[in-house]
Amino acid sequence: MGAYTMRCSLNLLVPVTVLAASVMGLAQSRPYNLGTPLSQEEIRGFDFMVGPEGKELPGGRGTAKEGAEIFAKRCALCHGRNGEGGSAQRLVLGSPGNPHRGPFKDTEKSATSYYPYPTIAWDYINRAMPANKPGSLTPDEVYAVVAFLFYRNGIIQESDVLDAKSLPKIEMPNRNGFVPAVPVWPPDPKKPSWF
Repeated sequence: MGAYTMRCSLNLLVPVTVLAASVMGLAQSRPYNLGTPLSQEEIRGFDFMVGPEGKELPGGRGTAKEGAEIFAKRCALCHGRNGEGGSAQRLVLGSPGNPHRGPFKDTEKSATSYYPYPTIAWDYINRAMPANKPGSLTPDEVYAVVAFLFYRNGIIQESDVLDAKSLPKIEMPNRNGFVPAVPVWPPDPKKPSWF
């Protein structure tokens, strides 16, 4: 092998070796914390879900007036000043004292009044909001934000206090707008199978 061929081989071998080492190093890193085990605290945050009866709700309380301040600071940037839409979805339909009872268009199904149970709003806000720091609101702040949204949707009065006992008792305007979860069995032979 001549000197020229040897030099060309080395000139090609060195960059390929550097590139291969870089790729191996990147393959071993964990971008975006993918594959990183959750801490026990993070697991506890996902370990419960608030059902329709609200048995899992923590202590705390909140009013629409308290919620208006929290919403302005933590939620309005994405959802608009009163939850009527911004860069994120609209949360309010209707108005205080005048709830929207449907039918709901597909673009309106993000509104709080669409939920069949009031505990869904509490659970979702508690787990997922605000979007830049999910789960960072205290139980009192979550109750207050839910009270504010329910007031703005015409579901409760501005002076109502929400807590673990009062929240599950709220009758949502779209409560009966969903298909029952339990199918009727045996099926009625007189009805087509798509009912």
